[in-house]
Amino acid sequence: MALLLLVMVGVVVGVVVASSLLLRWNEVRYGNGRRKEGGCLPPGTMGWPLFGETTEFLKQGPSFMKQRRLRYGRLFRTHILGCPTVVCMDPELNRRMLLQGEAGGLVPGYPQSMLDILGRNNIAAVHGPLHRLMRGAMLGLVRPAMLRQSLLPKIDAFMRDHLQGWAGAVVDVQAKTKEMALLSALRQIAGITAGPLSDALKTELCTLVLGTISLPINLPGTSYYQGFQARTKLVSMLEQMIAERRSSDDVHDDMLDALLRSGGDGAREKLSDEQIIDLLIALIYSGYETMSTTSMMAVKYLSDHPRALDELRREHLDIRKGKSPEEAISYEEFKSMAFTRAVIFETLRLATVVNGLLRKTTRDVEMNGYVIPKGWRIYVYTREINYDPSMYPDPMTFNPWRWLEKNMESHPHFMLFGGGGRMCPGKEVGTAEIATFLHYFVTRYRWEEEGKNTILKFPRVEAPNGLHIRVQDY
Repeated sequence: MALLLLVMVGVVVGVVVASSLLLRWNEVRYGNGRRKEGGCLPPGTMGWPLFGETTEFLKQGPSFMKQRRLRYGRLFRTHILGCPTVVCMDPELNRRMLLQGEAGGLVPGYPQSMLDILGRNNIAAVHGPLHRLMRGAMLGLVRPAMLRQSLLPKIDAFMRDHLQGWAGAVVDVQAKTKEMALLSALRQIAGITAGPLSDALKTELCTLVLGTISLPINLPGTSYYQGFQARTKLVSMLEQMIAERRSSDDVHDDMLDALLRSGGDGAREKLSDEQIIDLLIALIYSGYETMSTTSMMAVKYLSDHPRALDELRREHLDIRKGKSPEEAISYEEFKSMAFTRAVIFETLRLATVVNGLLRKTTRDVEMNGYVIPKGWRIYVYTREINYDPSMYPDPMTFNPWRWLEKNMESHPHFMLFGGGGRMCPGKEVGTAEIATFLHYFVTRYRWEEEGKNTILKFPRVEAPNGLHIRVQDY
């Protein structure tokens, strides 16, 4: 018995010593707070070799950030998602980093899992001439003239159809908005309607999304492995679509057709098939995640705030006056939706659909007296800005009217859509989709929440068991 006890004590001591040595080795590996050349790193801890503090980061989310900010300040170092990272919570420093971009030694620094799964030509990851080429192609698809002439009529027709027949049922808004975001994107991108192809694409996309925020461990069963397998299948489907388009003389009024024709006049460099596929995956991925979550959370906040719902419904009923049930909203009417825009922005702010942006250093970069080594990531953590009382008084309250009182979009620390030369190019199209969804939803229906609905805010905003509402005709 005594021998067994001694063995157990020895094992425990051995584990403790080994753990301490591993943690200490990882600190020394990354400079222990100070580099031999070039200056001092920000304070912080690096966690375990390879894994760093990823597990704590993904489990604790905002609490992880808050605890370290209290201990180390608004600039600290850590090791998350496979890379040494400096987290910045300072609004002014974040603004400067987004503005200076490549000239300041900063390029996109998204996790390896995201780079692998979304593709090396993903617009959020590329830089230099390739970024200008990809961004130019994307801007050509979503510019205001395209929104007015082609995209908004398609969005309107889709939303009118998608929102049919909800009355008298209990609806899972999360499932409905995810389906809505995907089908709307597929219709605009490649003219795909609901059916076996859209179902197959949806299955792979859901798996792909989960893999983008994971450790890049390519072993069966891991989120990364499954996400990469989903990408492989998506690429195969898109390659087949491109081949079918090229073998047909039919003209299609959609984004894929525009991309296949771009560069033919010599005005812009022609995109390769690989670049087109990565651009399409980025379009579907970004629109799917942001639009569906914002739409779901807007319904949730409006349920909880009847006064805001009344104001929003009044704005949309005014637009419907004199219109037939099948008459679409016009571009001018979309641009007139001031309160709707305020609801969308307030939802993005309070729900924090996007927590921050990642950059990578291409050389040693000085930040507030510290030196960030070449190859490190900088997490431009914008979540804290959303709850800054100096910018948003009473920040935890859903208050769309704050956006009407002063032009918050022109505020130097407004970062809901990124900043600088990488401001989200699809901002207006995404806003139009959510606004059109709200238009038909609030003018057709009234609703109340059914059961107990739980909302998680990290690592992505979601309702784990769905967001259920009982819907009736208005």
